[in-house]
Amino acid sequence: MLKVVKKFRDKLDKIGAPEKPEVTPGVAIFDVRDKEQDYARLQDKEVKETNRYGQRIDLIELSDDTLPKYRPMMINENPKVGTNPNRNKQHGFHFTADNCIGCHACEAACSEKNDNPAHISFRNVGYVESGSYPDYRRINISMACNHCDDPVCLKGCPTRAYTKHAEYGAVLQDPETCFGCGYCTWVCPYNAPQLDPIQGRVSKCNMCVDRLEEGLKPACVSACLGNALNFGVIENTPENREQCKTEIPGFPSPEITHPNIRFQQTNSIQIEMTRTDFMPLKYHKQEDGTFRSVVDEKAGKETAWNLKRLSSRENPLVLFTLLTQSAIGAFTLLFFAKIFAISSLADLFNSGVELALLALLLVMQAGGLLLSTMHLGKPWRFYRGFNNLRYSPVSREAFGVALFFTFMGTYSVCTALSLLVDINVIDWFAQAFGSLAVISAAFGLYFMYCSYRIKARPFWDHWQTACSFAGSVLTIGPMVLALVSILGDNSLYPLLNQLTPIVILGLLVEGIGLWFHARHMNKEQGEGAASHYVQCTTFGKTYLARNSLLIANILGLMLLNAWAPSGYKALFWLMPIVSIIATALVSRALFYILVIPTTMPGAFFWKNKGFEQHAKDVGLTDMPQTGVVADSH
Repeated sequence: MLKVVKKFRDKLDKIGAPEKPEVTPGVAIFDVRDKEQDYARLQDKEVKETNRYGQRIDLIELSDDTLPKYRPMMINENPKVGTNPNRNKQHGFHFTADNCIGCHACEAACSEKNDNPAHISFRNVGYVESGSYPDYRRINISMACNHCDDPVCLKGCPTRAYTKHAEYGAVLQDPETCFGCGYCTWVCPYNAPQLDPIQGRVSKCNMCVDRLEEGLKPACVSACLGNALNFGVIENTPENREQCKTEIPGFPSPEITHPNIRFQQTNSIQIEMTRTDFMPLKYHKQEDGTFRSVVDEKAGKETAWNLKRLSSRENPLVLFTLLTQSAIGAFTLLFFAKIFAISSLADLFNSGVELALLALLLVMQAGGLLLSTMHLGKPWRFYRGFNNLRYSPVSREAFGVALFFTFMGTYSVCTALSLLVDINVIDWFAQAFGSLAVISAAFGLYFMYCSYRIKARPFWDHWQTACSFAGSVLTIGPMVLALVSILGDNSLYPLLNQLTPIVILGLLVEGIGLWFHARHMNKEQGEGAASHYVQCTTFGKTYLARNSLLIANILGLMLLNAWAPSGYKALFWLMPIVSIIATALVSRALFYILVIPTTMPGAFFWKNKGFEQHAKDVGLTDMPQTGVVADSH
């Protein structure tokens, strides 16, 4: 099992490394068997200067001319250096779809090589199909990590568990550094990082760099029975191959990450290819010959509630985002009302409710932070979430929210002291820490939004996400003040009239975002439109109820503010508070449940329940090698 030991690499980078490889007999990184076949050995003789995206293939020249060319990779703490002359060139996979027979030997070899448990697979084989007998077409696709030129997993990971190495261009991940947030599994378009729910951490394909150091191709390539997989310096066309395409039906857009994989597919295929899993997607051939994902309305148009399915693994994030946004909204409103001496909120400060409200906000934010921490696979490593402030929006979001909580707590202490001791400097400190809390809240909220603008999840990659988050700030935040007003002093009831326009504004902001988002998704194709299709069918009744409640909340607040009897306004306000919070919970749950990532077609066996049903429907269960057992009668 490959381990990237960073402390040894850092030490070697400081002291330098030999310019020529040191070959020490008897300390091989990987035991090469006697009479290893030629097809399992690296054989690149010519190397191009740049790839098709314009990036240099020689990674030493790309990164830093002073970087030693033959530094050890310290694989399993072994200092041996490989002798491959192309060691610092970007390598990649080549997949010939015409040759793949779907035997899964590559999957088995990869899992055996990396000692993976049964529920983790770094390489997966799936397929798309079209037509019917006798004019039937199938394309098998074997896919693992593509060790991209622009690895979004590396930039997104908050713990800096990923490293793009000059050696072979491998993107390696250290499971010991990972704390199991799973963000890399969100941003990767190819299902490469695998989150292990048992170990609570992510691991992925490591390009078998230990084999590369011994001049051997990765285990999956060496095991391929149909000569479909190959490996070498990127842009080199393998022997007996004529194509090096960047796309194949079912493969996400290479523009997202510039992946280092090339394809050959010369056999004729039909205009439309379908998936065999539950994803409502198919692939339609464009005029330029490429295939684009489009919606496959395989589930029909029938609508349902499916309220039980609103609950998911992301429940802690549903509550974390809502609690954080409501705490930010309430505190910002409270702070600016005090700074600018807004008369309508004067009673809130004079009544002594301010400290109780600040305590409530601190409890809410602490609960949100606790939930986000417990969402991690290894919660006790939460502090590693600040490691990648340079690139990761998740790190920046966590940093901003943590600062907001700290400054809000300090502001609360200063406010309490100012009530006990009449010293101007305490008020000055309170204003300073309150200002820092508002600034850090804006910082954290902005990068919370950036964390969800993910190209690999088109349903989220829309400005409606900002409207959703801002809407929660403007609605639930004032709702907290309204709830305190109702349960607190009777003199606070007039405050409800002042909060109504803010809440209505927040509801309008969210509603406008949802309307434009639905309009955009109705015109689009691909995974975003497929998510909207699921929203309108599988969760159609829930979606309609959410939209209706949103409109009802706006109209109800307008009527409440205009005609509710002053003596009973507090009682009437309880209804919109409950309705708005319920609407927000349903809306945020849908946000997480509906998203369909740009993903490869489902594999056979245990990872693809949709294929199991498909196999039963078409009779593939008669073939034992399919791995699906027919229903008993």
